[in-house]
Formats: sequence, C-alpha cells, structure tokens
Amino acid sequence: MSCRAPIALTFLLFLVAASSEAQPVTRQVLLLQSVNRGNMPIDQFTGNFRVELDQRAERPVNIVQFVVGPAGFVAASEQALVSYIRSNFVDHPDPDLIVTVGGPAAVFARAHRQQLFPGTPILFASVDRKYLGDAPLGENETAVAIDTDYPRAIDGILQLLPQTRQVFMVTGTGQIGQFWRRELEDAFRRFHDRLTFVWLDDLSLQETLRRCASLPVNSALFFLTFGSDATGAAYADNRVFADLHAQANAPLFAALGVYIGSGIVGGSLVSIDELARTTADAAIRLLNGAGPKSIVVPVQLAGQPIFDWRELQRWRIPENRLPAGSVVRYRAGSLWQEHKYTVLGVLGALAVQALLIAGLLYQRRARHAAELDSRRNLALAADASRRQTMSALTHSIAHELGQPLSSMIHNAQALQMMMSADGAARETAGEILSDIQSQGAKAAQIIERHRTMLRHRQLDKKPLDMQAVISESLALVGHDMRARQIEAIVAPSEPCVVDGDQVLLQQVLVNLLVNAMDAMAEIPQARRRITISTDVRAAQVAISVRDAGTGVPEQVNSMLFTPFVTTKANGLGIGLAIVRTIVDAHGGTIDARNNPEGGSTFTVTLRRLETLKRRPGPPHAA
Repeated sequence: MSCRAPIALTFLLFLVAASSEAQPVTRQVLLLQSVNRGNMPIDQFTGNFRVELDQRAERPVNIVQFVVGPAGFVAASEQALVSYIRSNFVDHPDPDLIVTVGGPAAVFARAHRQQLFPGTPILFASVDRKYLGDAPLGENETAVAIDTDYPRAIDGILQLLPQTRQVFMVTGTGQIGQFWRRELEDAFRRFHDRLTFVWLDDLSLQETLRRCASLPVNSALFFLTFGSDATGAAYADNRVFADLHAQANAPLFAALGVYIGSGIVGGSLVSIDELARTTADAAIRLLNGAGPKSIVVPVQLAGQPIFDWRELQRWRIPENRLPAGSVVRYRAGSLWQEHKYTVLGVLGALAVQALLIAGLLYQRRARHAAELDSRRNLALAADASRRQTMSALTHSIAHELGQPLSSMIHNAQALQMMMSADGAARETAGEILSDIQSQGAKAAQIIERHRTMLRHRQLDKKPLDMQAVISESLALVGHDMRARQIEAIVAPSEPCVVDGDQVLLQQVLVNLLVNAMDAMAEIPQARRRITISTDVRAAQVAISVRDAGTGVPEQVNSMLFTPFVTTKANGLGIGLAIVRTIVDAHGGTIDARNNPEGGSTFTVTLRRLETLKRRPGPPHAA
C-alpha cells in the first residue's frame, strides 16, 4: 500500500497539469480611454472594437478599461492614475496588450510608458496623427491613426454653400477642443480672405445655443467636440447635438461619420466603424504574437461623401452641388420603395377587380343582348302562334262579323223600301239608323279585337285588370264555344291588377281556352264545360282554366311545355311552349294537372301590382 500512494499522487498531478494545459489562457487587454461615456465617436469606437475583438479572437479576451482623459473628467493627477492602474495588476500578470482610444489617452500612455508595463505592446487607436506629432513610434508600439482633414471639410462646406461668410466652431472648453483650436487656427489661414471663423469655446451650453439660434445670414456651424462648457458642466454629445439641431438657424457640419443622421448635413467623413474593424484586426495580430513593428496600418482618411437628405431639404441645398460619387441617406422613400409588395398586391387586386368588372360588364351586355333576342324571338313566336290560333278561328270571325253585317243590310233594305213607298216616319227611320250604327260599332269592335291579336308587337307591360283580360279573351273565342256547344263559367272574383302586356296575356288565355275546347271534342254535349276562376292572394293572382275533357296523357305530362310536343293530330306543338315563355316574361309560373273527376286544369300565377294592390279601381285600358 505504501508504494501505491506516490504513484497515485503522481498520476493526479499529471491529470491536473493536463487539465490546466487544455484550458485556453484568457488574454488581458488594458484599454485606456480618453474621455468618459458621452463622446459619440469614442463610445461608438469602443463598443464596436469590443464586439469585433470578442468575435474574431481565437482565445478568450478580458478587457480592463480605465478613463485617463483630461482634467474635468477625473479628479486625480496623472501619477495617481498610473499608480491605480498598476495596482490592479499586482496579483495578476502584466496585460498582454495596451490599447489607447483617442488623442489624450495616447499622450498619457506615451508620457508614462516606462511606468505602464514597458514590456507590453501598445496600440494607439482612434487617434489623429496630429496627436502623435513627429515623435517616432517606439520598438514596442504601433498605431491605427486617422487624418482628420478639417480644411478639406471646410472646402466641402463652400462647395455646398458658396455664399458662406462665417463658420462658427463648436468645441467646448475641454482639452480636446483647446488642442484642435490651436491646430486649426493655423490650418485655416488659407481661408482668411473668404471666411471668418468664430470659436464658441468661452460660452456655457445655454449661451452657445442662444448664439447659434441667431447666427448671421450665410453662416455655418462646425462641430468638433464639446465635453464640457465654460461653467465646467459636462454634457453628452447626443444632447448637445439634439439641442443644436433644434435651435440653430444655420446648417451643421462635422468631420466624423458617427454624426451623420444626428443633424449634420454631411460631407467626406471618417468612418468610425471601419476604424474599429481595422484596430481589432491589428490587436488580434499583436495578441497572436506579431511584433508591433511588423504591423503597419495606413492612416485612415475621410471616405466617400455621405449626406443626409433631410438636411439637404431643410437648408435647400440642391443635390447637383454634391461631390461626384456622393451617397445620400435617409431619403424619403417613394410609395414604391417603401411599400413595394403592398403596392404590387393592391395593383394585382385592382387588376383582378378590373377583369371581374370587365367580365361582369361583358356578361351584362351579353345578357342584355340575349334578353333582347329572347324578347324578339318571343314576339316572333307569339305572333306565329297568334296567327295560327286566329287562322283556326277564321270561321268564328266570319260568323261574328256576319251577324252585325246581315242586320245592317236588312235594316238598310227596310229603310229603302219604306222610303220608296209612301215614306218612313221620322221616328221609325231614326230607330233603323240607330240600329245600323250600333251594329256597325259592334262589327268594328270585332275587327279591332282580332286585328290587335294579329298585330306584331314587343313586350309592353302596363297595369291591367285581369277580369277585363279574361272577358276580352272569352269574347275572342265566344262564337267557337257556342258553335261547339261548350258552356263557359267565370267564377266571381274581386278586381285584381297586374303589370303585363294585354295582348300577350290574352293570347295565353285564348290558347288555353282553345286547347280546353279541343280536349272536349269527343265529350258528350252535356258535360262540355270550361270554368275560369281567379284566386286573388296577398302578392299573387292565380288564373285557372278547368275543362272536362280527356286530360293530359301520362306519356307527355313531363314534356307538356316542351316545343313541338303535342297530342293533337294536326298540332305544331308550339302553343304551350309560347304560353310558358310569355308567362316567364311576366315573372309568373304555369302548371297543369289532371282533375280527379276527369279533364285537366291549367293554372297561371302572376304577381300582383304592388302599387295598386291596396287601392283597387278601374283598370287602365291596354
């Protein structure tokens, strides 16, 4: 047992060592930032740099961040800051990389290089090369610098606004603003014959806003930085920008891309996003063991000109003044650009709707044409049927006319004989002439009745009293009924008005009466009887023609109203088909049934005329 213990202990130590070697070592990055939160360029750079480094590093990275900015942001001396930073690494290895963000942090790190981990590589990031000056980089140093060409930015303002005479510089009172005022007063000398530069670094924020609200005509505002005002109060860039944009009466410009969309007009801007990606790439190479001298990153310059369409519109700057290749953002999209698929959907729906409407109009026109053709065909068929019916009633017509004509002839002969003799009494002659006149009127009525039935006509609906239509129809076939010894019975009924064509409805009844008479040709004379009844209901009226004939044969019962179907030896088979067509044209129905005691009943049902239903009165003559 004593021999096994050292072996087990050795094996356990081996496992612990193997486990520690398998775990990746976390790399430590010391991030020295120039200012506290609120500076838009440094905040965006730091945030993007952290994300890029975390996503692209092969090993875990821990970033320890300190603000070492100018006085006004921290209440400690630089030496105290150095001691505090070093104290955080007393119990830990020195950082693997030092990254400075902004000009003041780069100046701080250079000034205290020997105290701040001199063996650790240092990366000067997001720093204008003017801050680095002419001093060369050390053996363990490299930089991702930018060249903020402010004179070029002023040239851009003059290209957009050639009438500009004053440029008001917003810098705040901090160390960064003071540095840039010293640098730019000399760089802007070439504009002395064209522009006046006014520095607003001795005002509070409220005074700055009041001044910017009443700038002279042909002025422009240029934002460098702010940080703090003349009272020592610190402000975040986004608040200062929002207030300036709301109150200034002149267009606002800047040199860094982070401000586009916050109120500046635009121009050739330095991209903070691109700067963060480049810095993360250099940092990863240093963490992977590359020497700082081997990492040479070109100075980042202003990129493609970018402008805010909303500000161009606000200050009425025409787009033809923009530099070639400019990008215009935040343009108010057209309806097509913003709602492309919605527009397509609406257009598609409108197209479908238009097609449906066109189809419906075509169908409506076709239906209207079909209705006209149907009415025309109905008129032709009805005309043919009437002529056939009237042809069959020719003998009846001759007999009807013969009686009044014969009476007229006899009366005329009698009057002539009386006048040839010894003269006729005045009263007697008057009676004879009155009788001749009455018989002539009766003959004229008979002729007009039959001529009306034979006249070719279209459907012409008018208010009609159905009892008058029944009476006229019976008059047309009255002589034939008497010749065939058929009794006609009209059941009493209240007056009823329908909207219809008198001649066509008479044709319906005449056809049914003629068919009823033909059905009783072989029936004994005592049983030959036709009953016409009218059943007046709330919204309809049913007219029934009942005979005592042989009834409808079973084999044709289902095809009774089909054209060319007939039970008569000499029939054409179109009478009942025409009857049904006429009834359909009046919006009614017709049916036939055999009576239990023999014979058949045809019933025509029509709609009552609603407007006259509650006030029955004398029918309007058709």
